[in-house]
Amino acid sequence: MTETTVGFALCGSFCTFSKAIKQMKKLVDIGYKVLPIMSANAYSTDTRFGKSEDIISKVEGITGNKVIHTIEAAEPIGPKKLCDLLIVAPCTGNTAAKLSNGITDTSVTMAVKSHLRAGRPVLLCIATNDGLGASAQNIGRLLNTKNIYFVPFGQDDPFRKPKSLVADFEQLFSSAEKALEGVQLQPVLI
Repeated sequence: MTETTVGFALCGSFCTFSKAIKQMKKLVDIGYKVLPIMSANAYSTDTRFGKSEDIISKVEGITGNKVIHTIEAAEPIGPKKLCDLLIVAPCTGNTAAKLSNGITDTSVTMAVKSHLRAGRPVLLCIATNDGLGASAQNIGRLLNTKNIYFVPFGQDDPFRKPKSLVADFEQLFSSAEKALEGVQLQPVLI
């Protein structure tokens, strides 16, 4: 396999970090070069799911690369064609809204904008409590955006959190392979 470089961006759905990092490691184990990116909140916030410094250390240990966590550091991703594919996992409702509306005010949104500018694929791994609420319109727009693909997603807890959507992180690798081919893995709704 020729070396494929994947940008892997983490946003603030902290409860899904363990799933995302597991998939990041799988990509590295398979032979992909992974360039880690974190939003400022993901990079600097300690939560009940872990301390930021421990998460950063784990991500950098897995990938062998320093985490990109500033807008300035993320901007060259597109012009320099640093990635063949950019994965946002988890992609929060907040980040989806910003991407849908062209707002570039975080390292992750800048990485996506920069990467899309080079005409390269972006794979979103949705994790939001309002996916069937306020975020639905943004997800809908992104589903219809050129070079944007999704890891299949569905309701994770329909009775206690009826508007919540979460991607099936176990399908991230298959989704990434398809996105690199310019194809949406189906079915997208599970």
